[in-house]
Amino acid sequence: MTLSQLAGRFIGVRRHRVDPGGGGAPRVPHPVTAVVVGGGIAGMSAAVVLAERGVEVTVLEAAPTLGGRLGAWPETLADGTDQVNEHGFHAFFRQYYNWRNILRRIDPSLRFLRAVPGYPVLSAQWPTEEFGRLPPAPPANLLTLLARSPSLRLRDLRGMDRDSALPLLTYDPVRTYAEFDHTTADDLLDSLRLPDRARAMLFEVFSHSFFNHEAEMSAAEMIAQFHFYLLGNPEGLAFDCPDEDYATSIWKPLTRHVERHGGRIRTGEPVTGLHRDPDGWQVHSTHDTYRAGHVVLAVDPPALAALVAGSPSLVEQAPALAAAMPAYGRPGPPYAVARYWCDGDVDPDRAIFSGVSRQATLDSVTLYHRLERESRHWAERAGGSVIELHAYACEPDVPATELAERMRAELAVLWPETARLRVRELRARVEAKAPAFTPGSHAWRPGVRTDATGLYLAGDGIGTDFPSALMERAAATGILAANHILRAEGGAAEPLHSIRPRGLLARR
Repeated sequence: MTLSQLAGRFIGVRRHRVDPGGGGAPRVPHPVTAVVVGGGIAGMSAAVVLAERGVEVTVLEAAPTLGGRLGAWPETLADGTDQVNEHGFHAFFRQYYNWRNILRRIDPSLRFLRAVPGYPVLSAQWPTEEFGRLPPAPPANLLTLLARSPSLRLRDLRGMDRDSALPLLTYDPVRTYAEFDHTTADDLLDSLRLPDRARAMLFEVFSHSFFNHEAEMSAAEMIAQFHFYLLGNPEGLAFDCPDEDYATSIWKPLTRHVERHGGRIRTGEPVTGLHRDPDGWQVHSTHDTYRAGHVVLAVDPPALAALVAGSPSLVEQAPALAAAMPAYGRPGPPYAVARYWCDGDVDPDRAIFSGVSRQATLDSVTLYHRLERESRHWAERAGGSVIELHAYACEPDVPATELAERMRAELAVLWPETARLRVRELRARVEAKAPAFTPGSHAWRPGVRTDATGLYLAGDGIGTDFPSALMERAAATGILAANHILRAEGGAAEPLHSIRPRGLLARR
């Protein structure tokens, strides 16, 4: 434990248990059936816990492979080599306690995760800034950031509106949303009166990481995530990533784990509707009808809205859920991912992962040939590189290949040597499946428990009453859904953890 973490513990910046997980039998004391719709992080987290406790669980995934937005699938390149392509880069932050506990089922020491050195933010206007080497815990990380960052100097602090900045330090899961959910993140940043450089390098990069534009994102949500990643987090901004593709390192081992505990995984099987009768739930897929006492819907917002719309009886069985779908089902802006296999390499001092500020399209760059084994082997054989470019919130109705080339041109401004690389292969796609966190959305955002008996939701757009985000929110809501089922059936719940529940200066 570092000195900053010791100081943080003194003021309460430490891991917190948010679910007691007490009571109940180690395994459910009688036969229990459950269907989990969706095989991403949320669905598989629910399935792991349920299967371990003796629930007869079936996972139904529409895609041919598991993973959702952490998915991976095989590709054959024009040179005949087999590669695994992925949905996009994800940082496994160290306060993702619940997701990491699920991953410990397949590797108790998490040896497959490797630390990614550094977290630089690139800009064409200003020098690169490094955020991955701050002290881990508040308040030392914040004080060091203010001392080191050229974007925010002491004279700039004197010009800031300190009253407007106070909400960043006083996060409260009730008051923050009551006061700021109807304000945009853009308006909050305007009120701070930050220098343009500080706004771009410290805040805009951060807000884009949640697949939302700050002009369309709730200020309360930005405050909550600033708390989760920086101001209430004892683990720091450092993060890890798998040293192999997601299919090899995560989804295949988790599938084996669920199946060893009696669960079933069905891919390529879209669910078309569900209905509850006196005997329980009927879940209709394109292949079969499944009966279950409990159902967990762990799908992205558009898929959830489509599934509710395809289940007419839910209007009566879950009227609050049905009423929330027109708003919840509208996702955030599109995001684009482009993976390039190239001849030649970037300069050796380039970071494995870099955030990008103030480019029109490009938000991040990942050097996969310096991260994952399979890409590294391809690059060694070919004398090349594997580079992934990501736009977290991009212009709608633009073809994926055009977005890819825009991002590549923007990268050449930041890293001029990339203009000389010859592209061998490009795999590009654009999707709109991430949840929107629009102003006012907190009031109607559904939680894990629905108003229908035995029906639960999970995913990174589902509301929680403790700090969470992205992969960690997906895993935590999946576990919460499983816990509701286990408690209803006499089984022991899985413990849940999070960070400090309130800001450093929040009133009790």
